[in-house]
Amino acid sequence: MGVNLKELVVSSPISLNDLKGKVLAIDAYNALYQFLATIRQPDGTPLLDLKGRITSHLSGLFYRTVNFLELEMKPVYIFDGKPPELKLKEIEKRMELKEKAEEEYKIALEKGDIEAARKAAQATSRLTSDMVADAKELLDAMGVPWIQAPSEGEAQAAFITKKGDAWATVSQDYDSLLFGAPRLVRNLTISGRRKLPNKPVYIEIEPEIIFLDKVLSELGITREQLIDIAILLGTDYNPDGFKGIGPKKAIKIIKGYKSLKSAIENGVIVSNIDIDSIREIFLNPKVTEDYKLTWKNFDEDKIKKILCDEHNFSLERVTSALERLKKKKSEKTLSLDRWFK
Repeated sequence: MGVNLKELVVSSPISLNDLKGKVLAIDAYNALYQFLATIRQPDGTPLLDLKGRITSHLSGLFYRTVNFLELEMKPVYIFDGKPPELKLKEIEKRMELKEKAEEEYKIALEKGDIEAARKAAQATSRLTSDMVADAKELLDAMGVPWIQAPSEGEAQAAFITKKGDAWATVSQDYDSLLFGAPRLVRNLTISGRRKLPNKPVYIEIEPEIIFLDKVLSELGITREQLIDIAILLGTDYNPDGFKGIGPKKAIKIIKGYKSLKSAIENGVIVSNIDIDSIREIFLNPKVTEDYKLTWKNFDEDKIKKILCDEHNFSLERVTSALERLKKKKSEKTLSLDRWFK
């Protein structure tokens, strides 16, 4: 879930055309969980193949990636590795919430409350190792690169963005800024028409971009201070945060005492958490430099085997999506031929 910095950051709308030709480091787990939560039947049931295996993540990954490629974006998906020890408490908390949501889902179905069932079902999403393996296999077939991070995917995505191998990090979580991503694009994998919870109202969700240097400049703080503010509010590594401290108070404390450590030493904050270890995760995360970003032609037969033969996707729909990519490739080739004539 990450830290909630919504009240502190200023975002700007960005069009998909603005991302044409850009390499985008996408937080894979973040995107896959979004697909699992949103791509469901009206009663909350996820998409399933004939063997009862969940395929919502594959559906979202395939069709959304086709859209990106058709718009000439260059996506690279970053997968999470082993989480830091300090994240285990948050992971346990998430599992408890999923179990509670599963019970609420069953009760809602028994009552015939479809709206409540769907809402509860969205919080039950689980990403298994088999589902991750299927996602990587599909990306290989599509010719789209992916990177296995040694630890946090967002940290790896921020690393390759800072390095200049990607133009921006793509995630819903603001943690990307704490990891140092110079540009964060949100809503890219879930843009479109969405229903508001408990209301018969639909809104358009549009992509937005956040610039780290602009956030720091407008708040008048450093990245290290932004991390301290996040710790006060609560991160994945101290999910409870500090009671009674919201965004405004957190900024006031950090700007007044220059750092969280100083605020603690002056008795303003009472803490028994390992603040240095949390800061270290954000400032010096485990990442790998052993990666290669190469976009290849897609393998039509392999894609159809994975989606249609193995998971019972509509052959007509998959073929139609691939035809769009063929058309785009043909148009680009024709354009280049004209240029060199």
